[in-house]
Amino acid sequence: MAIQSKEVLTDDGRQYHIHVKKGEIGKYVILPGDPFRTDIIAEYLDNPVLVAHNREHKTWTGTLDGEKVSVTSTGMGGGSAAIAVEELIHAGAEVLIRVGTCGSICKESWDPKYDGCVVTGAVRQEGTTLHYVPVEYPAIPDRDVTSALSQAVAERGYDFTEGIAQSKDSFYGQHDPESMPNSDYLDSRWKAWEKAGVMASEMECAAVFVVSMIRGAKAGAVLAYRQMNEHTLNVVIDAVKILIEKDRENSK
Repeated sequence: MAIQSKEVLTDDGRQYHIHVKKGEIGKYVILPGDPFRTDIIAEYLDNPVLVAHNREHKTWTGTLDGEKVSVTSTGMGGGSAAIAVEELIHAGAEVLIRVGTCGSICKESWDPKYDGCVVTGAVRQEGTTLHYVPVEYPAIPDRDVTSALSQAVAERGYDFTEGIAQSKDSFYGQHDPESMPNSDYLDSRWKAWEKAGVMASEMECAAVFVVSMIRGAKAGAVLAYRQMNEHTLNVVIDAVKILIEKDRENSK
């Protein structure tokens, strides 16, 4: 049985950081990092309405195939993403899909033919999830959500990799490790991920997966290599539609 965190509300009954109330978001929530990217994703929804914008967390709610769907920005990093996931679950979210950008690590991921990566697990090289559970606990997405993302890629005929993402806390630790006093540690870990076939480097997947698993929600992630692209956005929207249809069939 999932253990829920204590709900922390504003004086007017909104979630303390993301500023939404129960009933204002859908069961399905798309999670970009960038609040400005929520505006772009909202255009894929029918009749989107801006629900809240506080700090780095901006939320729109509309519909897809007649089902209420929301998009909320997590901000950058695991700490901010964990807060967003906790509060979205309190507000009624059950399925959360991260969509964002990532860097390449292993050789295959550098192939320019690939638009992005469907994430099948995350390396917990960050600090947020250590406050939830020991590091031996895996950061893995829900298999139904991952299957929907992979199905969406296949039906579109896109070229995406599938594999593990490295979740980290420091952008500059990746891009300028030699400026860090512990550069030897960073270099050795990067080489290990490269040899192990890790596909992507980013900052939020581990937190989204671990918090969702512990709180009883379903999570997944699809990431664009280099820059956000239309293919990646199409995949996440199509995956939500696939999940909506599957949930309807299961409820009959």
